[in-house]
Amino acid sequence: MSTVTETVDVEVPARTAYNQWTQFEEFPNFMEGVEKVVQLDDRRNHWTTKVAGARREFDTEIVDQLPDERIAWRTTSGDIKQMGMVRFQSLDAGRTRVELVIEIESEGLAEKAAETVGVIDRRVKGDMQRFKQYIEHRAQESGAWRGRIRPEDV
Repeated sequence: MSTVTETVDVEVPARTAYNQWTQFEEFPNFMEGVEKVVQLDDRRNHWTTKVAGARREFDTEIVDQLPDERIAWRTTSGDIKQMGMVRFQSLDAGRTRVELVIEIESEGLAEKAAETVGVIDRRVKGDMQRFKQYIEHRAQESGAWRGRIRPEDV
């Protein structure tokens, strides 16, 4: 597995950044290659992506979610194997540091080639910059889910 880490500071409170991140079905608005996310329930999402010309579908499960602090997930089925966490750190009343860490296991030839030439790293960096633009332009979240999911509940 390869690990990608990217951090961005956004000009909104931690609550706003976190709340927006819980709106998974809006990810295609700022994540390149994410064609669609369908939220199946509070824990599970179905993803359709296209990376390096290869369309993939997979399911994820949230394994830890603490409002305004973190969301961690892992894939449970499909063409992609990954796990990750996004953290929200309040810098002051109106600024938040958002850190995304993803561990990805490249499956197909296209994904392995994309990883080798740094496409995945650049895509994640771009996604985080687009999230910054997206949430700062809106200045408020489009929705929120404030529930708690504990690792021992999974």
